[in-house]
Amino acid sequence: MLLALVAAACASLAYGAVHIPLGEVIDTLLGQKVPEASRQIIEVLRLPRTVEAIVVGAALGVAGACLQGALNNPLASPDVIGVTAGAGFGAMLVLLFSPASVALLPISALAFGLIAAAMVFLIGFTGRGGGNITRIILAGIAIAALFSAATAGLLSAYPDRVPNAVFFLVGGLTSSDGWDTLETIWPYLAVGFVIAAFMIRPLDRLMLGDDVAASLGSRPRLIRLTAAFAAALLASAAAAIAGLLAFLGLVIPHLVRLLGGTRNHTFVIPVSALAGAALLTAADTVARTIAAPIEMPVGPFLVVLGVPLFLWLLRKAV
Repeated sequence: MLLALVAAACASLAYGAVHIPLGEVIDTLLGQKVPEASRQIIEVLRLPRTVEAIVVGAALGVAGACLQGALNNPLASPDVIGVTAGAGFGAMLVLLFSPASVALLPISALAFGLIAAAMVFLIGFTGRGGGNITRIILAGIAIAALFSAATAGLLSAYPDRVPNAVFFLVGGLTSSDGWDTLETIWPYLAVGFVIAAFMIRPLDRLMLGDDVAASLGSRPRLIRLTAAFAAALLASAAAAIAGLLAFLGLVIPHLVRLLGGTRNHTFVIPVSALAGAALLTAADTVARTIAAPIEMPVGPFLVVLGVPLFLWLLRKAV
């Protein structure tokens, strides 16, 4: 996965509407003298976008791994706790009501993604039977449906402004904002990654069953809540940067477990970060080169690249 990520990053920096030799890419990164045009393309346009693809892919891979481990459900993903739908609604508010304030889009998407997750946590972890896995999943489905309906209502009310929102809805990275979005969102990503790292051992104990985990001094309910919070933070921050990329969080942990032959989170979480980063970086490179100079959104290409591989591995495992 690490080699795949390095290869994908090199391809992302070298290929596009203008092809730049790999040697010039390396010289630019090392601060060597290269043609000014090549340096501008790499440093201003491609390097920020490549870093965004790596960070977003890693965030979604880790979010999916944390949720599937915490809820003990192979179908768990950021969609399940309403993050994707909430972030989409937050982005639509900015795109439809205040398109001139597009700089607020990442903050709005992040805020509403976390609000949706908080609503799910509040319903799922309070009252009689709080913390029950089925209850959390059902609450997530309900809250996601609520925010999806609200987003559909906004799009129906302002059909003339829908084209501005399409790119976010299908998921995509851009080269226009440089490092600006990352400068705003990176603290949330950093906190999410740190919490996820601390959850590795507790999630491994949780796989033994709630009773065994409790006998080892763990608190299953607190573990689930903390892991779900980390996943919500990572997925919301990723959506704020790249839109609604729902595929990665579901499939990447499956691929990692099938390839590695283990459910141990000491393996699954870090490798999911590498695999998610590699897949999104490769897919984004294809999306912006296949019809160059027109840049396509990366969301559909994730499906084209990932689903056949996933189905092949699933068939092989079965």
